[in-house]
This record gives sequence, structure tokens and C-alpha cells, in this order.
Amino acid sequence: MAVDEQAPRFDAAGLGRWTEPTRFEVTRERIVSYAEATNDPIPAHRAGDVAPPVFAIVPVFQSLLEPALEVVPLEVIGRVLHGEQDFRFHRPIRPGDVLVARGTMRGYEGLPNGTRANVYLETRTESGELVNEQNVTFFVRGFDADERVGELAPEHRFPDELRGTEPAAEVTQHVDDDQTFRYSPAAGDPMPIHLDEEVARAAGLPGIIAHGLCTMAFTSWAVLTEVAGSDVRRLRRLAVRFARPVLPGQDITTRIWKSDVDDGATRYAYETTVDDDVVVKDGLAVVAEGSEG
Repeated sequence: MAVDEQAPRFDAAGLGRWTEPTRFEVTRERIVSYAEATNDPIPAHRAGDVAPPVFAIVPVFQSLLEPALEVVPLEVIGRVLHGEQDFRFHRPIRPGDVLVARGTMRGYEGLPNGTRANVYLETRTESGELVNEQNVTFFVRGFDADERVGELAPEHRFPDELRGTEPAAEVTQHVDDDQTFRYSPAAGDPMPIHLDEEVARAAGLPGIIAHGLCTMAFTSWAVLTEVAGSDVRRLRRLAVRFARPVLPGQDITTRIWKSDVDDGATRYAYETTVDDDVVVKDGLAVVAEGSEG
């Protein structure tokens, strides 16, 4: 079969190119705003003493999509969805931190229904201390790159052996009707599908949907309050796959299973549902034992 030379193609030469570093000054007010926008009940977060874990997306937001522009053809950028998010925490974010973030696309894989691509982001202090690493999996709907190149994000699948067993904890949370309008300025995410009913419906959605990372933030404080003593310093990794959108006004239920213990940390698997529909799947939280300074 002849190859269409005019068809859009991924540019593997763009893999490994770093974005220009972006600088972000963390304030107590910004931390408080994020905690309030995600209904986070943990006192240290509400006071702005330490940032909630998913706040880590805020300093890297400008660097989030830029690496894709080096590889993904512009003709299909509009089909990009945020498929998975994987945080690895080296230490919490605190007020007064001056953070430097940058990102690069590491690899992609063409599939019959689209292409998944891995963007790696790192956040450091100005002195070079590593604060967190993030692997973001984007999915380009309906476009098969027809090859696998480079490095994909690490796996975090829900262990099959936990199916049918009782969870260690279960938390039901309510997503407020105005949640997206509070989350958008707190996170610096102005995407109109979260704010404009007409734009959301034109995109094929049932209406305004909650930000995926807002839903992830809800699951993060469910995990912290239930299995980590509300201590963000103990959280080493947090990863999810976004399965379905959550709508304002819905209740979400997160069920958490203890998976295994390794090197002083416990792995927890979790899923989040709305009624019988799974909205967050393949959730993983790695929690260090005990309190740390």
C-alpha cells in the first residue's frame, strides 16, 4: 500500500527536547485557594502550611502541553485528551518555595483507536533540589501514529487479585455545582469545556465537566485522610487513569485496597466511581510508614 506523504505524522525527532524552564513562586494564599477549590479538609492544606499533592500540577501547567507541540502534528492537537497522571514526590511543596519546571516528550505508541504519548515533567527548586516528577499520558483520539518510539509512562494497573475483596476504606465525596468555576482560577486552567456549557456540548460532552485533576485531587485527600494520617509528607507516588468525565453535582466514591508493602512503604490500589460507572481507574498511592520530619 502506498504511503500518503501528505498525511500528518508524529515527529520522533522532537522527543527529548526540553521546554524552556518556567519559574513559579509558591504563596500561602495560592495553596489555600487550591485546597478550598478541591474541598480538601486537611487542616495543614487549608492553612497553607503545605500544599496538597495535586497542587504539584500548578507550577508545571505552562510546560504541560508544550512538549507535545514538538512531536504531535498540529492537525490533530485538537484531539488530545489527558489520559493518565502519575506523580512521584520527593518532598512537599511549601509556601515560599521558588520552583523551576520543565518538560519533554519521551515516547509514543500508535494504537487502532488513537495514539498515547508520554510527557515527562520535573520540578526543582532554584538551587536544583528535585521536588517532584510527573509522567503525563496524553491520548490522541482517532489518530494511529503506526509505530512505537521511545519510552512510555510506567505502569500502575489495578491488581487483578484484589477484585472481589473488601476495600480497606471507602469515601464518598460531593462535587459541587460551582466546583469548576472555583477550580479553574485556583489551578490556572481556563479550558472552556469546564466553564462554558455551549462549548462543552459542542465538544460532544453532556455539559460542563469537572477538571480531571480536580477529581484526582479529591481522590488524593480521600487517600491521605484514610490511610496516611492526613500527612502529605508520607505520600511518595500518586497515579491514576481517567476513565470517564465527572459532572458537577455528582457524588463520587473512592474505594481503596491495601496492595503490598515494600521498603518501608505501603502500596494502595484504588478506583473511583459515580454510581456504577468507573471514572478513575488504575489508581495507585504509595505511602511511607510513620510520620516524617
